[in-house]
Amino acid sequence: MNILKGTGVALVTPFHDDYSIDFEGLKRLVNHVIDGGVDYLVVLGTTGETVTLTSAEKKQVLNAVLDYNNDRIPVVYGMGGNNTMAVLNDISSTDFTGITAILSVSPYYNKPSQAGIISHYKAIADACPVPVILYNIPGRTMSNMTAETTLTLAEHSNIVGMKEASGNLEQCMQIAAKMPRDFLLVSGDDLMTKALYSIGGSGIISVMANAIPATFKALCHGTEEESMKAAFSLLPLNGLMYEESNPVGIKNLLRHMGICEDQVRLPMLRASLELNQKIKAAYQKLK
Repeated sequence: MNILKGTGVALVTPFHDDYSIDFEGLKRLVNHVIDGGVDYLVVLGTTGETVTLTSAEKKQVLNAVLDYNNDRIPVVYGMGGNNTMAVLNDISSTDFTGITAILSVSPYYNKPSQAGIISHYKAIADACPVPVILYNIPGRTMSNMTAETTLTLAEHSNIVGMKEASGNLEQCMQIAAKMPRDFLLVSGDDLMTKALYSIGGSGIISVMANAIPATFKALCHGTEEESMKAAFSLLPLNGLMYEESNPVGIKNLLRHMGICEDQVRLPMLRASLELNQKIKAAYQKLK
């Protein structure tokens, strides 16, 4: 799984003003991030507004990304949920041609026990024909995967990594201290990337890499000086990306860059006028 080290970009799903999918915008985005030097694409994760897409739309987006990518870099597919049987049904009905691995979020809303989370992921890993990357994001799921749970799941032959978005560096260190040598510990927080690298992390699945992929190329693959400079350059933008929830901020930034419109689907709304102005000013300084 060395091909999944470095920067993965959690692609947004561009929409027209009528909320239909903007496939031309998606094509521009895919080419933009690949030309900017990202190492792999992550399609239909949280940033892709997956929960607002129909099953048919998910297939359309996946197929479009695979087509636009044209085997240039690996593709990771977001496939998870809080209904284990539904996820297994999705796996059985999916064509995994061109998909390197899946990214599967920890069950949300149900708030299962740690034993329940382990059983959920083992069922997915047993059924999935490609490797599985775990995804811990308690800010959205309201249920944290402990380091012990992650390490237990890391023993499964088809579970190859963890996207850690808990923001808990101590928990990440506990994982890093005992994880298998080939296990991928991936940052789920752009600003935590450098810290995770320092304890044995493998890279980042990034939101801001949609807009500034070259910065993340420097962060993950540059010299120490280049990497530190890239990390600090994220500070003015990072908070703005989440001020009105993700992907509102990153889509607004992409609009200022001329890549796609900043339309999001309800219940989220486009960036407010105030946030739009702040992102525009930060982008001008970044340029």
